[in-house]
Amino acid sequence: MKQIILTGGGTAGHVTPNLALLPELRARGYAIKYIGSKTGIEKELITQAGVPYHEISSGKLRRYFSLKNFSDPFRVLAGFFQAKKALKTIKPDVIFSKGGFVAVPVVLAAKQLGIPTIIHESDMTPGLANKLCIPSARKVCCNFPETVNYLPSEKAVLSGSPIRRELMTGDRLAGLNFTGLTSDKPVLLIIGGSMGSVKVNSAIRSILPELLKQFQVVHLCGKGHLDETLRQTGYLQYEYIGAELKDLFALADVVVSRAGANSICELLALRKPNLLIPLSAAASRGDQILNARSFSKQGFSAVLEEEDITDARLLDSIFDLYKNRTQYISAMEQSKQGDAIKTICDLLDKACKKA
Repeated sequence: MKQIILTGGGTAGHVTPNLALLPELRARGYAIKYIGSKTGIEKELITQAGVPYHEISSGKLRRYFSLKNFSDPFRVLAGFFQAKKALKTIKPDVIFSKGGFVAVPVVLAAKQLGIPTIIHESDMTPGLANKLCIPSARKVCCNFPETVNYLPSEKAVLSGSPIRRELMTGDRLAGLNFTGLTSDKPVLLIIGGSMGSVKVNSAIRSILPELLKQFQVVHLCGKGHLDETLRQTGYLQYEYIGAELKDLFALADVVVSRAGANSICELLALRKPNLLIPLSAAASRGDQILNARSFSKQGFSAVLEEEDITDARLLDSIFDLYKNRTQYISAMEQSKQGDAIKTICDLLDKACKKA
């Protein structure tokens, strides 16, 4: 049986594409194991999926000053030796990395041991972790045509993002039963990312009375971000949703979301009209802004940048999105998003044969 190690973590966006690959990898006869951090969200998500999990130390390499910059390199070094030990024990045929800093020591150790690695870059431009990994990778998969220009030509593969197939099987009636909402009023789904977004949460709650005049609102607000004082008919909030997410997507008429690459690719695959509020450049390296602008240019999304949010503009943007929802659906139906799961698994099979 072929052995594969999956890696990636730090946020759900570095884990859910790996989860999306599991059924196809199993169907192709792979024995699957995962290397991740000791405390990241990947540990919970992967162990829930029944995949053997190996912990390593992980540190973040920052572009800005932080006292942790003095200690985290030692954690990365420790992670490298822990990953190398795990790879020697497991003897995988191939590695698939979804990125995040926990993946860096795994990919570098694999290179030293001669184990082929395929990596995936979700955003328009490679993040620092993947920049460190690209020289050690055999192929680099990506979501956006623009990304190919930032990658070595002999390694770049425009694959799209692996989308969990179960998301495509959502049932609107099941969503109504789960939430207790009614079928006679449209549903607005708010997604702030796995860690939640204080700014998006606050902005939505500020206009909630006006929103509830036209919509029922399902708010995925992130761990620790519930507001127990808000108990209004037609408004539901959850920290995180697991198996029921597919039904919430089926229930939603329109979506407000951050612009993480995996999230927006899911919205594209599901043909959900969406308003993207990208994480600001002041709080990130600007990747979500580039992702959002690309989707806006292709007609898939409306965009409201964080710095431009006012109550009036946010309300107008959401109402306009709903009014023009068929226009967005039509543009998404014309997209040529391929089967990323098949493309990536074919690359992994090929890497195994060459190893």
